[in-house]
Amino acid sequence: MSHKQILIVQTAFIGDVILASGLIEKLHQFYPEASIDFALRKGNESLLQNHPKLREVHIWDKKGGKYKNLFKLIGKIRSKKYDLVVNIQRFANSGMLTAFSGAKVKIGFDKNPFSWAFGKKIRHRIEEGVHEIERNNDLIKDLTDELAQRPALYPSDQDFMKVKAFAETPYICMAPASVWFTKQYPKEKWIELIKALPFDGNIYLLGAPGDSDLCEEIIEKAAKPVVQNLCGKISLLQSAALMKTAVISYVNDSAPMHLASSVNANTCAIYCSTVPEFGFGPLSDFAEVVEVSEKLDCRPCGLHGYKACPKVHFKCGFDINTQKLIEVFERANGV
Repeated sequence: MSHKQILIVQTAFIGDVILASGLIEKLHQFYPEASIDFALRKGNESLLQNHPKLREVHIWDKKGGKYKNLFKLIGKIRSKKYDLVVNIQRFANSGMLTAFSGAKVKIGFDKNPFSWAFGKKIRHRIEEGVHEIERNNDLIKDLTDELAQRPALYPSDQDFMKVKAFAETPYICMAPASVWFTKQYPKEKWIELIKALPFDGNIYLLGAPGDSDLCEEIIEKAAKPVVQNLCGKISLLQSAALMKTAVISYVNDSAPMHLASSVNANTCAIYCSTVPEFGFGPLSDFAEVVEVSEKLDCRPCGLHGYKACPKVHFKCGFDINTQKLIEVFERANGV
């Protein structure tokens, strides 16, 4: 079947959209003449700005009249007369959007409440050793092949120019914050790492505007003049552009880890309450995971983590050995 107009649907969070970008790469590879569009939630659209393999990005505004805007978006999507809609998400709203899209072929996961309306339902598998990009690829492997593509984002020339001044000498990136507290390496440990790193170059702390206070506290207590707070000062794509040529980027199991993967940046992923076995690990050519050595009965405590440690002690974060993090830097730096 010819697929001239394709829509990918992923209305979840930043990291989910980044990981879904691998499907753009894959579908473009197999259907180079097709027009590929992407539907996402408002707030994430900057990730796909100026994407060379996308025609259009559809935005669902969940805050200003959630269902009114959903039905408006469904109307717009129906008017496009898509040949193929691929729904990566497993929740009802994205399922409704797919079910009523009017597309000739609709593909999604069997766990979606609207999967009854999909022409093809794919089993969603959480299995050890299976990455999220492989689960996503399951949706289209019958139309392409079984080899999952890594995520790819495309910072513009202007994005690279914006961060050029920061990248003139060797540097390290760190993204200390996470939406989930138990995914976030403790601030005391970030301070310890900065103090102990045998590195004289600049260290840039990355994050959203709301992460700035945390990073200011880390800078103050680390007392190293080479550390700079870039939270809210550069965009997501500019952060990816900066990570791309860093000696190493230290990240939590959070969106910045996937940003690093999208530009093949050297990555050290610090896992606290979650585990790489869930299938969301780093994907760069040089990527290492550091986690607590001790086997904790309480770990993992959930797929996404919590606002506080259910056991209060937060050993999965505090007991990570700083020396292990330094050794990753040394390997990345060719020491």
